[in-house]
Amino acid sequence: MKILFFGTASISKLYLESLYNDSHELFIVTMPDKPALRGQQVVYPLVKTFALEKSLNFIQPLKFTQDVCQTIKNFDADVGIAVSYGKFIPRNIFDLPKFRTFNIHFSLLPKYRGAAPIQYSLLNGDTKTGVTSFYIEDGLDTGDILIQKPIDIDQKDNAETLFNKLALLGIEVMKETLNLLKTKKINAIPQTGEPTFARAFKKEAGLINWSKNAKEIYNQLRGLYIWPGLYSIIDKGQLQGERIKFLDFEVIEEESKNNNYGTVVSIEKNKGFIVTCATGKLLVTKLQPANKSIMSAWSFVLGGKLKIGDTFII
Repeated sequence: MKILFFGTASISKLYLESLYNDSHELFIVTMPDKPALRGQQVVYPLVKTFALEKSLNFIQPLKFTQDVCQTIKNFDADVGIAVSYGKFIPRNIFDLPKFRTFNIHFSLLPKYRGAAPIQYSLLNGDTKTGVTSFYIEDGLDTGDILIQKPIDIDQKDNAETLFNKLALLGIEVMKETLNLLKTKKINAIPQTGEPTFARAFKKEAGLINWSKNAKEIYNQLRGLYIWPGLYSIIDKGQLQGERIKFLDFEVIEEESKNNNYGTVVSIEKNKGFIVTCATGKLLVTKLQPANKSIMSAWSFVLGGKLKIGDTFII
């Protein structure tokens, strides 16, 4: 098929590779190059890098001008596919392909429309999520559903592991959608049910509020594992003012009510240290002190500066 592909992020490259390996004819629309944070050197989107390696046609429009629209129209695509493109595609573009344009979204729509569906599914302690292919419309993830495939969320999943599972499932969904469109056997259905939204996070979302219960904070770690990460600042002790990033901990108790939440109450040999929450307790097992390497919490304790009774800012 002749496929018009919209994508920019690293996940987009994975889907583009799959389409290329299946011998589709491709025309790619990706975001403009951006300067790196350091040195201001220009960094290409990975989709562009792949297109250059494989001699694929691509454009990087700042805006969908009349000339850009004509260029895309000249490709005469059978179908458009969007995977983490990075901005809204206007109707005069997404309606150009013969079979219109569909998006791959990592939730069971209409649940978690928006930029961070994986994170919200984990933050909320969901046990099931999935992948949806749907026709792009003017609204945010509002189009008719083509295919949905569910997947279970493991209790140990975090944003990284769940992302990897959904990425692979999404390729299956994309291929199945293409096949059904090609054979004209697809039946798009409107989204039903009350929509929920998954807006992008700011860095401050990773600050732990120890007045929550242990399970909530554990799910916060799972959901924000990739970015911005989970962190707290020592309020009392020899390390006062030091910022600690948490990479793994366990809920060891969920029922106790604690007035001294945010306090180190126990050192566990060869494991780490226990911190109280308003309800329940967490065993910290892996962390990263500011400007230092990732280490086990036990190694951090062996440094000798963290003591029972030290507290974190709440």
